[in-house]
Amino acid sequence: MSLKEQVDLDNLPKHIAVIMDGNGRWAKQRGGLRIFGHQSAITAVKETVEGAAELGVKYLTLYAFSTENWSRPAIEVSALMQLLVSTIRKETATLNKNNIRLQTIGDTTSLPKSCQRELLEAIELTKENTRMTLVLALSYSGRWDIKQAVQRLAVDVANGTLAAADVEEAAIEQYLSTAGMPEPELMIRTSGEMRISNFLLWQLAYTELYITELLWPDFRKEHLYEAILSYQRRERRFGKTSEQLTK
Repeated sequence: MSLKEQVDLDNLPKHIAVIMDGNGRWAKQRGGLRIFGHQSAITAVKETVEGAAELGVKYLTLYAFSTENWSRPAIEVSALMQLLVSTIRKETATLNKNNIRLQTIGDTTSLPKSCQRELLEAIELTKENTRMTLVLALSYSGRWDIKQAVQRLAVDVANGTLAAADVEEAAIEQYLSTAGMPEPELMIRTSGEMRISNFLLWQLAYTELYITELLWPDFRKEHLYEAILSYQRRERRFGKTSEQLTK
């Protein structure tokens, strides 16, 4: 039985988040520049998106560019932005063909104008698609997300549209960039690093983590299936005991 056939389709995570790590190390191992690793990672993105959609996952969030990534060498950042523009332009038709909607989270106003235009156009062209939502986290960090949520919430409390006493968890979630999305049930990180790197800090509170030593450009559908099978073997207790879950 193949890995895909072993996946329980009745126990799929509704939302999978991915930290796509290891592009630079992958390129260095092959004697290439870091951008070579980013270019080679496109296949991994395609395979992961296709694999998730084929199984029936409803949301897939990819950590594509963090706010901290702006501190990388200017030549790498510029090449990444150009790669982002060209990839979105090429893949929009494929997203429509596969009934996949594109969304973004993050401070996208900080992206180059060309990136903003391509993103807005792709989001508009795919907005009616219903099979799966592909979320690109761009110029994103969990702390930025919480900060902007608190700022917007404070404005509403100050102008009287929200009472301070009503600031519960559910209210805060409506101000996060992920409002309306289910929280990730599975987070995959490649390259073996044991940290979440400022990614979805609020949303990952009870997410199951799957860390693989594999570098991102080598990630394929079979590795996605392995991660989901690991998730399905776990008992999700949300602070309760095993005995409480069986009652």
